[in-house]
Amino acid sequence: MGANPVSTDTPIREHRAQADAASRPAPKVVQARHIGKTFPATRTASPLTAIEDVSFEVHQGEFTVFLGPSGCGKSTTLYMIGGFERPTAGELMLHGRAIDGPGPDRGIVFQDFILFPWRTVLGNIAFGMEVAKRFGADEIRERAQRLIDRLNLSGFEKSFPNTLSGGMKQRVAIARTLATDPEFVLMDEPFASLDAQTRDRLIGDIEEVAVEQKKTFLFVTHDVREAIRLADRIVVFSQRPARIIEDIVVDEPRPRDMYADSMRDFERYLRSLIRID
Repeated sequence: MGANPVSTDTPIREHRAQADAASRPAPKVVQARHIGKTFPATRTASPLTAIEDVSFEVHQGEFTVFLGPSGCGKSTTLYMIGGFERPTAGELMLHGRAIDGPGPDRGIVFQDFILFPWRTVLGNIAFGMEVAKRFGADEIRERAQRLIDRLNLSGFEKSFPNTLSGGMKQRVAIARTLATDPEFVLMDEPFASLDAQTRDRLIGDIEEVAVEQKKTFLFVTHDVREAIRLADRIVVFSQRPARIIEDIVVDEPRPRDMYADSMRDFERYLRSLIRID
């Protein structure tokens, strides 16, 4: 499914439509073709269809945001790409092959921090590299320290998670994921539990890291402003059972001025799609 330009007359959407019409040289690395996901019945619940006839593509090096109301199936879609869930209909492919489970090419950052309380900041970041068994001891320390410095954790190398703020814990979780050098970085509402000021700083950090590292990011959120600030492409999900409402290329320079008229217009349009006031 290709990206659909927004069919209104504001300048940002005209610009986006022109960008969408142009050829995109980056290869398609994720392809979803009419995928569906139905969870089976249990003793206390009937079968639940979370996703129905969903198609989209993700290009290499692109920051793709799955945007939609809470509970609509966008996280389930992310977990299927991660290999933790499997579609019950359709095809979901990575580099042209069906996804049959998790792999080291996909790193994931959850909403909950999931840090080891007995490990320091440095130890938590090093953990994935130790498990991967493809990094030497010196490289592990060097890579971990670079990310500590990059994500503003310097001075906390020997601190334990119970001494850190929520924002710092999430920085550690992000650094741990990036440390193993995955091709894909999957992020499931990583800022949802943080206060507005901390969230704003972390969005800025992720924006910079995404540009620097040129990895393929897939990011789940129900926050419209997060989506606008971060995305190269926004895939808009409907209420459950999820379908794709629109697939929009965001061809705007960074950093983005959220107070510009064009950005305000775009925000209003996205809110109208997912009916968020």
